[in-house]
Amino acid sequence: MASSEDAAASRTGEKDIEPQGLARQTTTASEKADLGKHDDRANRQGQYTHVDAAIASKIAANVDDFMTLVSEANEANEREKGMKLSTAFKTYPKAIAWSMILSACLIMEGYDTSIIGSYTAYPAFRDKFGTLGPSGKITIPSDWQNGISGAINVGEIIGLQIAGWVSERYGYRYTILSALVAITGFIFFPFFASSLTVFLVGEFFQGIAWGVFQTMTVAYAAEVCPLALRHYLTIFVNLCWIIGGFISSGVLVGLEHRTDDWGYKIPFALQWVWPIPLGIGCLLAPESPWWCIRKGRKKQAERSLKRLARTSGFSQRDLDATMALMIYTDEMEKQVSKGTTYRDCFRGIELRRTEIVCMTWISQTMSGSAVGGLSAFFFQQAGISDLDSFKLGWGQNALGAVGTISSWFILEKVGRKSLMLGGMCVMFMLLMITGFLGIPSSPSTAEIWAAGSMVVLLSAVSNFSVGPVVYTIVSELPSSRLRAKSIILGRNAYNAINIAFVNVVSYRQLNPNEWNLGPKAAFLWAGINAVFTTYIFFRLPETKGRTFAEIDILFENKISARKFASTKIEDLIEGTEEAQREQADRITQQQKKAEGKTRVEVR
Repeated sequence: MASSEDAAASRTGEKDIEPQGLARQTTTASEKADLGKHDDRANRQGQYTHVDAAIASKIAANVDDFMTLVSEANEANEREKGMKLSTAFKTYPKAIAWSMILSACLIMEGYDTSIIGSYTAYPAFRDKFGTLGPSGKITIPSDWQNGISGAINVGEIIGLQIAGWVSERYGYRYTILSALVAITGFIFFPFFASSLTVFLVGEFFQGIAWGVFQTMTVAYAAEVCPLALRHYLTIFVNLCWIIGGFISSGVLVGLEHRTDDWGYKIPFALQWVWPIPLGIGCLLAPESPWWCIRKGRKKQAERSLKRLARTSGFSQRDLDATMALMIYTDEMEKQVSKGTTYRDCFRGIELRRTEIVCMTWISQTMSGSAVGGLSAFFFQQAGISDLDSFKLGWGQNALGAVGTISSWFILEKVGRKSLMLGGMCVMFMLLMITGFLGIPSSPSTAEIWAAGSMVVLLSAVSNFSVGPVVYTIVSELPSSRLRAKSIILGRNAYNAINIAFVNVVSYRQLNPNEWNLGPKAAFLWAGINAVFTTYIFFRLPETKGRTFAEIDILFENKISARKFASTKIEDLIEGTEEAQREQADRITQQQKKAEGKTRVEVR
């Protein structure tokens, strides 16, 4: 009788721990039987893939209840993929607000970098620090232009590296907060500069703080929101740059008539408006729940999730499922890449992800957008007056803002890769037109204004496509454990190419005392644009509609970039059935051993 009860209990226990994906497994087995030997070939062709069974087994060995974890993770994954935009806005207004507050740090950077780009043509600054050239015009020597821009980029590289180490230990919020405190003091350098040397040193130190903003804001925006909002908040980072540039253009137009030192000091003094309100926002904001999971702080991750969502649209079950998805994704990435150092970004499948992130960000600056970044200087060298040059630059920033906002509404329809590829192609055509307009040795007034208009249009296209979509791409492609460091490496690749090539070439192309190419400079950028357009076509994968877990699975299965969009991942349970069964067997054996010990003790 006792033996019969034990057997019944044993069967009941086995039934209770039966893998939750078993019914799904039966269906899949039937489908695979129909497909027969074509299954492996389908996987290789990028038509169908799932979680690697070996990785699933390793995860199961590291967690207590793998079956429940997988089930809840899949529930959260499907909920996130199926979430409507209206639902996301209703449920996550606080996540949107916190992300926008932290991203606003880049308004300050966009403001100052726009001023630096315009100061080479700004009368008050040019008259104070410039020299008289052979052409009879006072200009900032190209060596100093390169040096100041290079100092900013070097400072950003150092700041980016510091951000990677500090954020890993203290989180995103405190890293940004420390940079805000630092930049408050660094502003004194350019404000009181009496020479270009002091000015250069000041821009170097400010670049360190900007490097922190460039990384942390993008990573934070990607991690605090669901899939439906991800591209809105990551693209808002680019909009912040443009807003900063728009404000600086308005300030420069308003002060263009001033020829004293305050003509260039006031724009710098306005930077002190930002740090205090932004610092308060950073102090009050919740930490990224993904960062908390990576650090093993599950309770803090739960608190962050509750602060990012409204209670009415985010139940306890939704919270548990979201936590399970983050834990499952983190565990999956641990099995593929054990570490979280910079070196790990260049190991295994992470190397491919790092390469694409770096090349995508380099494509942004090599697309020809550098011509638009020096628009005021370009306009002046094309023969347009100082005041009209700054007004055109102001209008250029306004169009850029319109373009970035417009990209919000089209990105989810056409996809990340399609929008970037299309933008690169259109920019190539505009660069060619601009170059041809500069061929006449004595261009007419109409041709000069046409070239200027092409540059404005070039900037608008860039800010509709290449400019904003890069921030979404670089935040989605890296693994969650290496996201911040991958973004840092990508941005540093961007800064390095600016130091080594873009700054050196762009200033010399336009400077009347150097190459003095004028609009013909666009030909070089058109050729470079064509090279990177080819790279994007073959190497950039499409991540539209993919959760972080699904992107991990696609990379782990080495799906080619051109088949990312067409490859199907039915759910997160697929491929985990054997791992669930193994854990169920282990639990059953543990239960039997425990029951055996109990019987021995009773006897």
